Amino acid sequence: MKQIIGRFAPPPGPGRVLAFAQLASSIGYGGFLVCSALFFIRVVGVSTAQVGLALTFAWAVGAFAGVPLGALADRRGPKGTTVLLAVATAAAVAMFLVVRSFAPFVLVATVWASCHSGLSAAQQALLAGLVDKGRRTEIRAFIQSMTNAGLAVGAALGGLALQFDTEGAYLTVFALDAASFLVTALVLMRLPSVPPVPEGPAGEPKLAVLRDRPYALVSLVNAVMMLYMPMLSLIMPLWIVQRTDAPRWIVSALLVINMLTVVMFQVRVAGRVNGLRTAARFVRLSGAVMLASCAVFALSAHGRSAWGAALVLIAAALLQVVGEMLLASGAWEISFGLAPSHRQGQYQGFFGMGAPVARTLGPLLLTTLILGWGTPGWLILGATFLTAGFAMAPAVRWAERQRHTPVGLPPTPATDLTVDGITNPTADRTADRTADRTADLATT
Repeated sequence: MKQIIGRFAPPPGPGRVLAFAQLASSIGYGGFLVCSALFFIRVVGVSTAQVGLALTFAWAVGAFAGVPLGALADRRGPKGTTVLLAVATAAAVAMFLVVRSFAPFVLVATVWASCHSGLSAAQQALLAGLVDKGRRTEIRAFIQSMTNAGLAVGAALGGLALQFDTEGAYLTVFALDAASFLVTALVLMRLPSVPPVPEGPAGEPKLAVLRDRPYALVSLVNAVMMLYMPMLSLIMPLWIVQRTDAPRWIVSALLVINMLTVVMFQVRVAGRVNGLRTAARFVRLSGAVMLASCAVFALSAHGRSAWGAALVLIAAALLQVVGEMLLASGAWEISFGLAPSHRQGQYQGFFGMGAPVARTLGPLLLTTLILGWGTPGWLILGATFLTAGFAMAPAVRWAERQRHTPVGLPPTPATDLTVDGITNPTADRTADRTADRTADLATT
Protein backbone atom coordinates (compact mmCIF):
# COMPACT_ATOMS: atom_id res chain seq x y z
CA MET A 1 0.00 0.00 0.00
CA LYS A 2 2.82 2.42 0.85
CA GLN A 3 4.43 1.73 -2.53
CA ILE A 4 1.16 2.49 -4.33
CA ILE A 5 0.68 5.72 -2.38
CA GLY A 6 4.29 6.69 -3.00
CA ARG A 7 3.86 6.25 -6.74
CA PHE A 8 0.63 8.17 -7.24
CA ALA A 9 0.69 10.68 -4.36
CA PRO A 10 3.15 13.51 -3.68
CA PRO A 11 5.83 13.14 -0.98
CA PRO A 12 4.64 13.71 2.61
CA GLY A 13 3.82 17.33 3.27
CA PRO A 14 1.29 19.95 2.18
CA GLY A 15 1.23 18.62 -1.39
CA ARG A 16 0.08 15.20 -0.24
CA VAL A 17 -2.67 16.69 1.93
CA LEU A 18 -3.89 18.79 -1.01
CA ALA A 19 -3.86 15.71 -3.26
CA PHE A 20 -5.94 13.63 -0.85
CA ALA A 21 -8.37 16.52 -0.38
CA GLN A 22 -8.80 16.64 -4.15
CA LEU A 23 -9.20 12.86 -4.28
CA ALA A 24 -12.07 13.06 -1.78
CA SER A 25 -13.98 15.73 -3.70
CA SER A 26 -13.39 14.12 -7.10
CA ILE A 27 -14.97 10.81 -6.03
CA GLY A 28 -18.26 12.57 -5.35
CA TYR A 29 -17.89 14.78 -8.41
CA GLY A 30 -17.32 11.75 -10.65
CA GLY A 31 -20.69 10.36 -9.62
CA PHE A 32 -22.25 13.79 -10.10
CA LEU A 33 -20.95 14.04 -13.68
CA VAL A 34 -22.39 10.65 -14.63
CA CYS A 35 -25.80 11.08 -13.01
CA SER A 36 -26.49 14.82 -13.03
CA ALA A 37 -28.36 15.07 -16.34
CA LEU A 38 -30.81 12.27 -15.52
CA PHE A 39 -31.10 13.45 -11.90
CA PHE A 40 -32.12 16.94 -13.00
CA ILE A 41 -34.64 15.61 -15.52
CA ARG A 42 -36.18 12.72 -13.57
CA VAL A 43 -35.85 13.92 -9.97
CA VAL A 44 -35.79 17.72 -10.10
CA GLY A 45 -38.39 17.63 -12.88
CA VAL A 46 -36.94 20.04 -15.46
CA SER A 47 -36.72 19.49 -19.20
CA THR A 48 -33.57 18.83 -21.20
CA ALA A 49 -33.67 22.34 -22.66
CA GLN A 50 -34.09 23.85 -19.18
CA VAL A 51 -31.10 21.87 -17.90
CA GLY A 52 -28.94 23.22 -20.74
CA LEU A 53 -30.15 26.79 -20.21
CA ALA A 54 -29.67 26.68 -16.43
CA LEU A 55 -26.19 25.17 -16.56
CA THR A 56 -25.07 27.58 -19.27
CA PHE A 57 -26.18 30.53 -17.14
CA ALA A 58 -24.70 28.98 -13.98
CA TRP A 59 -21.27 28.36 -15.51
CA ALA A 60 -21.24 31.84 -17.06
CA VAL A 61 -21.76 33.38 -13.62
CA GLY A 62 -19.36 30.90 -12.02
CA ALA A 63 -16.61 31.80 -14.48
CA PHE A 64 -16.62 35.41 -13.29
CA ALA A 65 -17.17 34.53 -9.62
CA GLY A 66 -13.78 32.80 -9.47
CA VAL A 67 -11.89 36.12 -9.62
CA PRO A 68 -13.42 37.91 -6.59
CA LEU A 69 -13.52 34.66 -4.61
CA GLY A 70 -9.85 34.11 -5.46
CA ALA A 71 -9.13 37.66 -4.33
CA LEU A 72 -10.96 36.86 -1.09
CA ALA A 73 -8.50 34.00 -0.59
CA ASP A 74 -5.62 36.47 -0.99
CA ARG A 75 -7.06 38.97 1.47
CA ARG A 76 -8.47 36.60 4.11
CA GLY A 77 -6.03 33.73 3.77
CA PRO A 78 -6.35 30.84 1.31
CA LYS A 79 -6.72 28.06 3.87
CA GLY A 80 -9.79 29.46 5.62
CA THR A 81 -11.34 30.55 2.33
CA THR A 82 -10.77 27.12 0.75
CA VAL A 83 -12.35 25.32 3.70
CA LEU A 84 -15.30 27.72 3.67
CA LEU A 85 -15.87 27.25 -0.07
CA ALA A 86 -15.63 23.45 0.24
CA VAL A 87 -18.41 23.57 2.87
CA ALA A 88 -20.42 25.98 0.70
CA THR A 89 -20.06 23.65 -2.29
CA ALA A 90 -21.30 20.76 -0.16
CA ALA A 91 -24.30 22.83 0.91
CA ALA A 92 -25.07 23.76 -2.71
CA VAL A 93 -25.01 20.10 -3.77
CA ALA A 94 -27.24 19.22 -0.82
CA MET A 95 -29.77 21.85 -1.93
CA PHE A 96 -30.21 19.96 -5.21
CA LEU A 97 -31.76 17.18 -3.11
CA VAL A 98 -34.79 19.32 -2.25
CA VAL A 99 -35.20 21.43 -5.41
CA ARG A 100 -38.20 20.43 -7.54
CA SER A 101 -38.85 23.34 -9.93
CA PHE A 102 -36.99 25.40 -12.53
CA ALA A 103 -36.45 28.77 -10.81
CA PRO A 104 -34.89 27.34 -7.62
CA PHE A 105 -32.90 24.95 -9.81
CA VAL A 106 -31.30 27.89 -11.67
CA LEU A 107 -30.50 29.61 -8.37
CA VAL A 108 -28.92 26.52 -6.79
CA ALA A 109 -27.00 25.67 -9.95
CA THR A 110 -25.58 29.20 -10.04
CA VAL A 111 -24.50 29.05 -6.40
CA TRP A 112 -22.96 25.62 -7.00
CA ALA A 113 -21.00 26.72 -10.09
CA SER A 114 -19.78 29.88 -8.33
CA CYS A 115 -18.59 27.96 -5.28
CA HIS A 116 -16.97 25.36 -7.52
CA SER A 117 -14.99 28.01 -9.44
CA GLY A 118 -14.05 29.89 -6.29
CA LEU A 119 -12.92 26.70 -4.58
CA SER A 120 -10.61 25.88 -7.49
CA ALA A 121 -9.04 29.36 -7.37
CA ALA A 122 -8.59 29.25 -3.59
CA GLN A 123 -7.03 25.78 -3.75
CA GLN A 124 -4.48 27.00 -6.29
CA ALA A 125 -3.67 29.98 -4.06
CA LEU A 126 -3.23 27.60 -1.12
CA LEU A 127 -0.91 25.39 -3.16
CA ALA A 128 1.14 28.43 -4.23
CA GLY A 129 1.42 29.56 -0.63
CA LEU A 130 2.57 26.22 0.76
CA VAL A 131 4.73 24.70 -1.98
CA ASP A 132 8.06 25.94 -3.29
CA LYS A 133 7.88 27.64 -6.69
CA GLY A 134 10.03 25.02 -8.36
CA ARG A 135 7.70 22.18 -7.32
CA ARG A 136 4.25 23.67 -7.94
CA THR A 137 3.77 22.14 -11.39
CA GLU A 138 4.98 18.76 -10.14
CA ILE A 139 2.59 18.81 -7.17
CA ARG A 140 -0.22 20.05 -9.41
CA ALA A 141 0.40 17.05 -11.68
CA PHE A 142 0.14 14.67 -8.71
CA ILE A 143 -3.12 16.35 -7.75
CA GLN A 144 -4.46 15.93 -11.29
CA SER A 145 -3.49 12.27 -11.25
CA MET A 146 -5.36 11.76 -7.97
CA THR A 147 -8.30 13.74 -9.37
CA ASN A 148 -8.67 11.40 -12.31
CA ALA A 149 -8.42 8.37 -10.04
CA GLY A 150 -11.22 9.78 -7.91
CA LEU A 151 -13.33 10.63 -10.94
CA ALA A 152 -12.97 7.05 -12.17
CA VAL A 153 -14.18 5.66 -8.83
CA GLY A 154 -17.02 8.15 -8.70
CA ALA A 155 -18.02 7.41 -12.28
CA ALA A 156 -18.23 3.70 -11.43
CA LEU A 157 -20.55 4.50 -8.52
CA GLY A 158 -22.59 6.74 -10.77
CA GLY A 159 -22.82 3.90 -13.26
CA LEU A 160 -24.41 1.73 -10.60
CA ALA A 161 -27.00 4.44 -9.98
CA LEU A 162 -27.73 4.56 -13.71
CA GLN A 163 -28.17 0.80 -13.70
CA PHE A 164 -30.72 0.95 -10.86
CA ASP A 165 -32.31 4.07 -12.43
CA THR A 166 -34.34 4.97 -9.34
CA GLU A 167 -34.83 8.23 -7.50
CA GLY A 168 -33.22 6.74 -4.39
CA ALA A 169 -30.10 5.77 -6.34
CA TYR A 170 -29.67 9.25 -7.79
CA LEU A 171 -30.30 10.90 -4.41
CA THR A 172 -27.62 8.66 -2.88
CA VAL A 173 -25.05 9.76 -5.46
CA PHE A 174 -25.79 13.44 -4.83
CA ALA A 175 -25.63 12.93 -1.06
CA LEU A 176 -22.25 11.23 -1.57
CA ASP A 177 -21.07 14.23 -3.58
CA ALA A 178 -22.09 16.63 -0.80
CA ALA A 179 -20.38 14.44 1.80
CA SER A 180 -17.20 14.27 -0.27
CA PHE A 181 -16.81 18.06 -0.15
CA LEU A 182 -17.28 18.02 3.62
CA VAL A 183 -14.51 15.39 3.82
CA THR A 184 -12.40 17.69 1.64
CA ALA A 185 -12.90 20.53 4.12
CA LEU A 186 -11.85 18.29 7.01
CA VAL A 187 -8.71 17.16 5.18
CA LEU A 188 -7.78 20.74 4.32
CA MET A 189 -8.01 21.67 8.01
CA ARG A 190 -4.78 19.69 8.52
CA LEU A 191 -2.77 22.16 6.46
CA PRO A 192 -0.78 25.02 7.99
CA SER A 193 -2.22 28.48 7.55
CA VAL A 194 -0.94 30.90 4.91
CA PRO A 195 -0.91 34.54 6.04
CA PRO A 196 -3.35 36.80 4.17
CA VAL A 197 -1.97 39.51 1.92
CA PRO A 198 -1.78 42.95 3.57
CA GLU A 199 -3.84 45.69 1.99
CA GLY A 200 -1.97 47.45 -0.82
CA PRO A 201 -1.24 51.17 -0.93
CA ALA A 202 -4.00 53.65 -1.71
CA GLY A 203 -4.93 53.61 -5.36
CA GLU A 204 -3.83 50.03 -5.99
CA PRO A 205 -6.69 48.16 -7.73
CA LYS A 206 -8.27 45.40 -5.69
CA LEU A 207 -8.66 43.17 -8.77
CA ALA A 208 -5.35 43.97 -10.46
CA VAL A 209 -5.63 40.93 -12.74
CA LEU A 210 -8.41 42.68 -14.68
CA ARG A 211 -5.84 45.29 -15.81
CA ASP A 212 -3.11 42.79 -16.66
CA ARG A 213 -3.52 42.55 -20.43
CA PRO A 214 -0.67 40.08 -21.07
CA TYR A 215 -2.08 37.69 -18.46
CA ALA A 216 -5.54 38.13 -20.00
CA LEU A 217 -4.13 37.10 -23.38
CA VAL A 218 -2.43 34.05 -21.90
CA SER A 219 -5.70 33.10 -20.19
CA LEU A 220 -7.63 33.55 -23.46
CA VAL A 221 -5.24 31.25 -25.32
CA ASN A 222 -5.66 28.67 -22.56
CA ALA A 223 -9.46 29.00 -22.76
CA VAL A 224 -9.34 28.18 -26.48
CA MET A 225 -7.21 25.12 -25.77
CA MET A 226 -9.72 24.04 -23.11
CA LEU A 227 -12.26 23.34 -25.84
CA TYR A 228 -10.93 19.79 -25.68
CA MET A 229 -13.15 19.34 -22.59
CA PRO A 230 -16.57 19.47 -24.33
CA MET A 231 -14.96 17.71 -27.28
CA LEU A 232 -14.20 14.75 -25.03
CA SER A 233 -17.29 14.70 -22.84
CA LEU A 234 -20.02 15.70 -25.32
CA ILE A 235 -18.94 15.73 -28.96
CA MET A 236 -17.01 12.47 -29.01
CA PRO A 237 -19.94 10.32 -27.74
CA LEU A 238 -22.37 11.99 -30.15
CA TRP A 239 -19.94 11.60 -33.04
CA ILE A 240 -19.42 7.92 -32.31
CA VAL A 241 -23.14 7.18 -32.13
CA GLN A 242 -24.23 9.33 -35.08
CA ARG A 243 -21.33 9.19 -37.54
CA THR A 244 -19.35 5.95 -37.03
CA ASP A 245 -19.97 2.21 -37.17
CA ALA A 246 -18.09 1.64 -33.89
CA PRO A 247 -19.89 -0.20 -31.04
CA ARG A 248 -21.44 2.15 -28.52
CA TRP A 249 -19.48 0.71 -25.60
CA ILE A 250 -16.37 2.29 -27.09
CA VAL A 251 -17.55 5.62 -25.59
CA SER A 252 -17.00 4.33 -22.05
CA ALA A 253 -13.77 2.59 -23.08
CA LEU A 254 -12.30 5.84 -24.42
CA LEU A 255 -13.17 7.73 -21.22
CA VAL A 256 -11.52 5.01 -19.14
CA ILE A 257 -8.43 5.16 -21.37
CA ASN A 258 -8.28 8.91 -20.86
CA MET A 259 -8.56 8.72 -17.07
CA LEU A 260 -6.08 5.86 -16.63
CA THR A 261 -3.52 7.48 -18.93
CA VAL A 262 -3.61 10.71 -16.93
CA VAL A 263 -3.28 8.76 -13.67
CA MET A 264 -0.27 6.83 -14.98
CA PHE A 265 1.65 9.47 -16.94
CA GLN A 266 0.64 13.04 -16.00
CA VAL A 267 3.33 13.36 -13.32
CA ARG A 268 6.03 12.12 -15.70
CA VAL A 269 5.00 14.57 -18.39
CA ALA A 270 4.86 17.50 -15.98
CA GLY A 271 8.29 16.59 -14.63
CA ARG A 272 9.82 17.70 -17.94
CA VAL A 273 8.61 21.29 -17.49
CA ASN A 274 11.32 23.45 -15.93
CA GLY A 275 10.29 27.03 -16.61
CA LEU A 276 8.07 29.32 -18.63
CA ARG A 277 9.85 28.69 -21.93
CA THR A 278 9.52 24.93 -21.58
CA ALA A 279 5.89 25.39 -20.59
CA ALA A 280 5.16 27.46 -23.69
CA ARG A 281 6.79 24.77 -25.87
CA PHE A 282 4.60 22.14 -24.23
CA VAL A 283 1.47 24.13 -25.08
CA ARG A 284 2.69 24.57 -28.67
CA LEU A 285 3.33 20.83 -28.97
CA SER A 286 -0.10 20.20 -27.43
CA GLY A 287 -1.72 22.19 -30.22
CA ALA A 288 0.02 20.08 -32.86
CA VAL A 289 -0.97 16.81 -31.16
CA MET A 290 -4.57 18.01 -30.78
CA LEU A 291 -4.64 18.75 -34.52
CA ALA A 292 -3.50 15.19 -35.23
CA SER A 293 -6.15 13.86 -32.84
CA CYS A 294 -8.92 15.80 -34.60
CA ALA A 295 -7.77 14.52 -37.99
CA VAL A 296 -7.85 10.92 -36.76
CA PHE A 297 -11.29 11.42 -35.17
CA ALA A 298 -12.51 12.59 -38.59
CA LEU A 299 -11.14 9.42 -40.22
CA SER A 300 -13.28 7.26 -37.93
CA ALA A 301 -16.40 8.10 -39.97
CA HIS A 302 -15.01 6.86 -43.28
CA GLY A 303 -14.70 3.13 -42.63
CA ARG A 304 -17.23 0.34 -42.90
CA SER A 305 -15.92 -1.95 -40.16
CA ALA A 306 -17.02 -1.60 -36.54
CA TRP A 307 -13.69 -2.85 -35.22
CA GLY A 308 -11.77 -0.71 -37.69
CA ALA A 309 -13.64 2.38 -36.52
CA ALA A 310 -13.02 1.40 -32.89
CA LEU A 311 -9.25 1.12 -33.47
CA VAL A 312 -9.17 4.51 -35.20
CA LEU A 313 -11.11 6.06 -32.29
CA ILE A 314 -8.70 4.56 -29.76
CA ALA A 315 -5.76 6.04 -31.69
CA ALA A 316 -7.49 9.44 -31.75
CA ALA A 317 -8.26 9.26 -28.02
CA LEU A 318 -4.63 8.41 -27.20
CA LEU A 319 -3.42 11.41 -29.19
CA GLN A 320 -6.01 13.58 -27.45
CA VAL A 321 -4.92 12.56 -23.95
CA VAL A 322 -1.25 13.17 -24.82
CA GLY A 323 -2.20 16.67 -25.96
CA GLU A 324 -4.26 17.12 -22.79
CA MET A 325 -1.32 16.18 -20.54
CA LEU A 326 1.08 18.45 -22.43
CA LEU A 327 -1.38 21.34 -22.19
CA ALA A 328 -2.03 20.83 -18.48
CA SER A 329 1.67 20.67 -17.62
CA GLY A 330 2.47 23.84 -19.54
CA ALA A 331 -0.60 25.75 -18.40
CA TRP A 332 0.04 25.10 -14.70
CA GLU A 333 3.59 26.41 -14.95
CA ILE A 334 2.44 29.48 -16.87
CA SER A 335 -0.48 30.29 -14.56
CA PHE A 336 1.69 30.14 -11.43
CA GLY A 337 4.84 31.62 -12.97
CA LEU A 338 3.21 34.77 -14.35
CA ALA A 339 1.03 35.49 -11.29
CA PRO A 340 2.37 37.66 -8.46
CA SER A 341 2.56 35.57 -5.30
CA HIS A 342 0.57 38.08 -3.26
CA ARG A 343 -2.24 37.90 -5.86
CA GLN A 344 -2.27 34.19 -6.64
CA GLY A 345 -5.93 33.75 -5.68
CA GLN A 346 -7.38 36.30 -8.07
CA TYR A 347 -4.92 35.39 -10.83
CA GLN A 348 -5.71 31.68 -10.54
CA GLY A 349 -9.40 32.54 -10.52
CA PHE A 350 -8.97 34.49 -13.75
CA PHE A 351 -6.85 31.83 -15.45
CA GLY A 352 -9.30 29.17 -14.28
CA MET A 353 -12.12 30.87 -16.20
CA GLY A 354 -10.99 28.85 -19.22
CA ALA A 355 -12.76 25.68 -18.06
CA PRO A 356 -16.22 27.19 -17.35
CA VAL A 357 -16.01 29.32 -20.50
CA ALA A 358 -15.29 26.17 -22.52
CA ARG A 359 -18.19 24.41 -20.80
CA THR A 360 -20.49 27.36 -21.56
CA LEU A 361 -19.60 28.10 -25.18
CA GLY A 362 -18.11 24.79 -26.28
CA PRO A 363 -21.28 22.66 -26.64
CA LEU A 364 -23.04 25.04 -29.03
CA LEU A 365 -19.85 25.86 -30.97
CA LEU A 366 -18.63 22.28 -31.33
CA THR A 367 -21.99 20.67 -32.08
CA THR A 368 -22.37 23.11 -34.98
CA LEU A 369 -18.78 22.68 -36.12
CA ILE A 370 -18.31 18.91 -35.76
CA LEU A 371 -21.77 17.37 -35.99
CA GLY A 372 -22.91 19.89 -38.58
CA TRP A 373 -19.82 20.05 -40.81
CA GLY A 374 -18.24 16.65 -40.21
CA THR A 375 -14.64 16.21 -41.40
CA PRO A 376 -14.07 19.90 -42.32
CA GLY A 377 -15.30 20.83 -38.84
CA TRP A 378 -12.80 18.48 -37.20
CA LEU A 379 -9.98 20.00 -39.26
CA ILE A 380 -11.06 23.55 -38.39
CA LEU A 381 -11.10 22.63 -34.70
CA GLY A 382 -7.66 21.04 -35.02
CA ALA A 383 -6.32 24.13 -36.79
CA THR A 384 -7.75 26.25 -33.95
CA PHE A 385 -5.83 24.17 -31.40
CA LEU A 386 -2.65 24.47 -33.47
CA THR A 387 -3.01 28.26 -33.81
CA ALA A 388 -3.68 28.73 -30.09
CA GLY A 389 -0.73 26.49 -29.20
CA PHE A 390 1.64 28.58 -31.31
CA ALA A 391 0.18 31.80 -29.87
CA MET A 392 1.09 30.88 -26.30
CA ALA A 393 4.86 31.46 -26.57
CA PRO A 394 4.66 35.11 -27.76
CA ALA A 395 1.92 35.78 -25.21
CA VAL A 396 4.14 34.44 -22.42
CA ARG A 397 7.11 36.50 -23.66
CA TRP A 398 4.95 39.64 -23.62
CA ALA A 399 3.86 38.91 -20.06
CA GLU A 400 7.49 38.34 -19.03
CA ARG A 401 8.56 41.67 -20.54
CA GLN A 402 5.85 43.46 -18.59
CA ARG A 403 7.36 42.12 -15.38
CA HIS A 404 10.99 42.87 -16.26
CA THR A 405 12.85 45.12 -13.78
CA PRO A 406 14.04 48.30 -15.55
CA VAL A 407 17.78 48.89 -15.89
CA GLY A 408 19.20 51.07 -13.13
CA LEU A 409 16.91 49.80 -10.39
CA PRO A 410 18.36 47.49 -7.74
CA PRO A 411 17.45 43.83 -8.16
CA THR A 412 14.80 42.30 -5.95
CA PRO A 413 16.40 40.47 -3.00
CA ALA A 414 16.20 36.68 -3.04
CA THR A 415 13.65 36.29 -0.26
CA ASP A 416 11.88 33.14 -1.43
CA LEU A 417 12.97 31.09 1.58
CA THR A 418 11.88 27.48 1.87
CA VAL A 419 12.03 24.85 4.55
CA ASP A 420 11.39 21.25 3.50
CA GLY A 421 9.76 22.42 0.27
CA ILE A 422 7.34 24.81 2.04
CA THR A 423 7.52 28.40 0.86
CA ASN A 424 7.79 31.36 3.21
CA PRO A 425 4.61 33.04 1.93
CA THR A 426 5.27 36.48 3.41
CA ALA A 427 8.76 36.78 1.94
CA ASP A 428 7.65 35.43 -1.41
CA ARG A 429 4.79 37.88 -1.67
CA THR A 430 6.94 40.84 -0.59
CA ALA A 431 9.42 40.04 -3.36
CA ASP A 432 6.72 39.76 -5.99
CA ARG A 433 5.06 42.98 -4.84
CA THR A 434 8.36 44.80 -5.30
CA ALA A 435 8.77 43.28 -8.76
CA ASP A 436 5.22 44.29 -9.71
CA ARG A 437 5.78 47.90 -8.72
CA THR A 438 9.05 48.17 -10.60
CA ALA A 439 7.33 46.66 -13.63
CA ASP A 440 4.62 49.31 -13.31
CA LEU A 441 7.36 51.98 -13.40
CA ALA A 442 8.79 50.39 -16.52
CA THR A 443 5.49 50.68 -18.37
CA THR A 444 4.60 54.19 -17.19
